[in-house]
Amino acid sequence: MASRSQLLLVASVITLCFSSAVNAQTFQNEKYGQEDKFRQLEEILPTPNVYRTASGAPGSEYWQQRANYVIDVELDDEKQRIIGSETITYSNHSPDTLSYIWLQLDPNINTPDSDAALTATPPSFDRMSIGALDRLLVRESFDGGVKIKSVKDAFNNPLEHTVVKTMMRIELPTPLASGESTKFSVAWEYNINNAKLVGSRTGYEHFEEDKNNIYEMAHWYPRMVAYTDATGWQHKQFLGRGEFTLELGDYVVRITVPNDHVVTATGVLLNDEEVLTDEQRQRLKDAETAKTPVFIVTPEEAKKNESNKPTGKKTWIYQADNVRDFAFASSRKFIWDAQLHNLEGNRVMAMSLYPNEAEPLWSKYSTHSIIHTLNVYSRYTFAYPYPVAISVNGPIYGMEYPMICFNGPRPEKDGTYSKRTKYSLISVIIHEVGHNYFPMIVNSDERQWTWMDEGLNTFLQYLAEQEWEDDYPSRRGEPKDIVPYMRSRNQMPIMTNSESILQFGPNAYAKPATALNILRESILGRELFDYAFKEYARRWMFKRPMPADFFRTMEDASGIDLDWFWRGWFYTTAHTDISIENLRIHTVKSRDPDVENKLRREERDDEPTTLSESRNKELPKRVDEYEELKDFYNSFDDLEVTEDDRKAFQRFLKGLDDHEKELLESKQYFNVVELRNIGGLVMPVVLKFEFEDDSSREVRIPAEIWRRNSEKVSKLVITNKPVKSVTLDPHLETADVDLTNNHFPRRPVKTRFELFKSQQQSRNEMQKQKAAEKKANDEKDKSKKKDK
Repeated sequence: MASRSQLLLVASVITLCFSSAVNAQTFQNEKYGQEDKFRQLEEILPTPNVYRTASGAPGSEYWQQRANYVIDVELDDEKQRIIGSETITYSNHSPDTLSYIWLQLDPNINTPDSDAALTATPPSFDRMSIGALDRLLVRESFDGGVKIKSVKDAFNNPLEHTVVKTMMRIELPTPLASGESTKFSVAWEYNINNAKLVGSRTGYEHFEEDKNNIYEMAHWYPRMVAYTDATGWQHKQFLGRGEFTLELGDYVVRITVPNDHVVTATGVLLNDEEVLTDEQRQRLKDAETAKTPVFIVTPEEAKKNESNKPTGKKTWIYQADNVRDFAFASSRKFIWDAQLHNLEGNRVMAMSLYPNEAEPLWSKYSTHSIIHTLNVYSRYTFAYPYPVAISVNGPIYGMEYPMICFNGPRPEKDGTYSKRTKYSLISVIIHEVGHNYFPMIVNSDERQWTWMDEGLNTFLQYLAEQEWEDDYPSRRGEPKDIVPYMRSRNQMPIMTNSESILQFGPNAYAKPATALNILRESILGRELFDYAFKEYARRWMFKRPMPADFFRTMEDASGIDLDWFWRGWFYTTAHTDISIENLRIHTVKSRDPDVENKLRREERDDEPTTLSESRNKELPKRVDEYEELKDFYNSFDDLEVTEDDRKAFQRFLKGLDDHEKELLESKQYFNVVELRNIGGLVMPVVLKFEFEDDSSREVRIPAEIWRRNSEKVSKLVITNKPVKSVTLDPHLETADVDLTNNHFPRRPVKTRFELFKSQQQSRNEMQKQKAAEKKANDEKDKSKKKDK
């Protein structure tokens, strides 16, 4: 047992380390009283090594593990169950010897005693819908946890294993050395959650009218935990917010379903001759040359299928190479449309599956949205490498997996839809299909860093939306749209673990997307940004980047120091609020006494008369009563130009050369703009000068103007015309939270208010009782009159 002095020493060291870590973030200079906003991030970012370089690229000895799967799974439509068995071949490319391995059992999040359930905070009980109460009670009782039936090695021998909440550790009989592989099998089953009652990223939707289900199945099989150079085993428990960290591999999956179901999945269908009709196969062939989506299963056929009863089972076999996950969807309700799209030589079959309840919205927009996404994202990153891209309508509003995504928006029952529903559908499909790039291919650690896929993907989603049509109603990306969040109080930095984030959507989606848009438009410019962003995507294609790799690559490929930007936007909760405090306008004095004294006289005459001066003017003056009191100074004008003044000016001119005379005659205006940083975030300064002749000029100043003083700074701007006013951030490109101080002179704040007629005062309890009594008496009188 450690002594008390040893424990105190350890506590002191821990405190010192913690304090150092905090100070490393703030860097307060006590002799200057300011934080160094431009201090380099080297003290925070991990040290470069042979796995990850200082340039942000994978190192010469970069490695990652690989897991290949062969899976047999049955979907029990009667009992809503998954019954599966898999064989995993796991390859150890790390330099380490592994004595055990870890698997993820994500369905265990759907047990009443899961960490996610036990740590859930209560809803508001002031007002609750019947549906919300139903979901609350079902969540207390539903058991969707994985039941492990067996874990065996390649020789069918049982392997010792331990389930730890949403993870499972398997003890290896022989340690797995670097460069070796191991093969083992797992058999399991679990109950599928009704996604409308037990919210999740997977589940089924039941249609009471026709008694059918749509299944959208994700994280349905035991998956290898990622083992990386940065984290070792990434077995942080699945709590719901932090998504997935996975290894790439090849899959062969045999999916057994009722024989009237249509199944779509990650990868390519291998046995189309066995599961599709000749007509469906011909329609798929037609889709290869079609200019618009072709129905493989028509709405009429899908409607007819709804009344079918299965006569047996059918197995659909899919193969997917070099993917990090596998998802599928199954239902007899599916309409299916498809169109082949040639993307830089890669023939991609874009497909959508959806029930009749999704029409007419889905056949009009879904597959078009897929193709549009592939075009735009590929231009900014790399050509889409997979053979299919699929969008499925079901109970999950928006979730992404390799080659397939689940999207929720539908029209009303009468087929009409709102503007919001239309654009929500297009946007969610762009977003979820876009996730193929981040994190399915650029394989970041979602469990740790949500922003690395959601933020980057939301940024590209914004670019894709803007290429869909003019004035597309994007929700995220424009700096002006992030202002309410940036102004808010309950925030965490972007660089916060996925499970600890406050205001999840604004923090992990909108803020990083907006930051990248600002970086592209206002700091690097489109050409530099696009080159650097594409370099990052291509460097880390089918690899696992960490935040430092992104930060370093963007600097490395652009040639611009961005540490100040990452520090402010990603490591702090500071916001932009820069104020124009003053504008001082200087001109060169001509030294000509006739010119200068005239100007001084005009300035003197333009001075306002004070109240006392105006009232004292009518008072009788003593010098008027006694003229002898007046002398030379009563009529002397100190601005009167004398001949001596003129001669002195001429002597001054003779002492100047031609260039000096040109400078003296300069008509330029030296405008000094005084700026104050109220919000704390250092940003570029964009100024618009409006002149007295109603013309204007913009001046763009890099953020480095704040490098020596991040609180106050002045900027000289020389103009040839007199300035009438100055506006800061005229194009709303810096997410400035207070525009009232962005003008000099200040502008009046204009608002409009709504008039309403005062409502009649509500009745008190006595008035209500009297009214009730009167009503009762009136009814009695009516009854008596009837009897008579």
